[in-house]
Amino acid sequence: MIKAVIVDDEPKAIQSLSWELSHFSKNVQIINTFTSPEEAIVYINKNTLDCLFLDIQMPTMDGFQFLERLSNKEMAVVITTAYDEFAIKALKHEAIDYLLKPIDSDDLEQTIEKITKFKLRSSSNTSKIEEVLESLTERFDNKKITINTDGRLLFLDIEDIIFVESDGNYSIIYTMDNKKIVITKKLKEVDALLPDHFFFRIHNSFIVNLTKIKEFVKNHGYVVMTSNHKIPVARQRKSEFLEKL
Repeated sequence: MIKAVIVDDEPKAIQSLSWELSHFSKNVQIINTFTSPEEAIVYINKNTLDCLFLDIQMPTMDGFQFLERLSNKEMAVVITTAYDEFAIKALKHEAIDYLLKPIDSDDLEQTIEKITKFKLRSSSNTSKIEEVLESLTERFDNKKITINTDGRLLFLDIEDIIFVESDGNYSIIYTMDNKKIVITKKLKEVDALLPDHFFFRIHNSFIVNLTKIKEFVKNHGYVVMTSNHKIPVARQRKSEFLEKL
């Protein structure tokens, strides 16, 4: 059984989430709810729970300030918010997921699955921020990829990627804003991160965003990207490439 606490300054929001949890999961027990962040902090620091559903916008303190004041952090944290721009900040605080208000039943079911997995693996301390990012990237329905580079986590919209070039054990990502992002991944690893319906490995050294191709010069065997870069098309990949187009 997952023991959960809900913290939200709006009683109606607590009532709504409580109803959703009681109707869509028999494995979640709401052990307490709070509209006062201060009272919630005192309770959580003295009690054991598996999951905290936390509103991010509260009048006396926001959810991130709330998390900083917790001494007991051995729990899964799920951010609840009406604004999805808080998702990235939530990741930095190692929330396992976030739910957009009004809460969708399907999203809630996915979140409960993540809480269950978190609880199962917490004893071996294998929960890492990269795992959180991977699961949230899935929530974005392949609209973003997460790249770890130079001690930073970059969240790239796939629509902003024009093409990727191999550079030995490194790869260079070319973006719409004329940036070159060097990452410590081989092209094969990058290819596995990118959705097939948007990207194609056109050559051993290049992956292209199919939506960013401006022209295909058949006689010379290369494509022209929206950035005006000319990318060669490998002969053995030409037929599959034309099928993709």
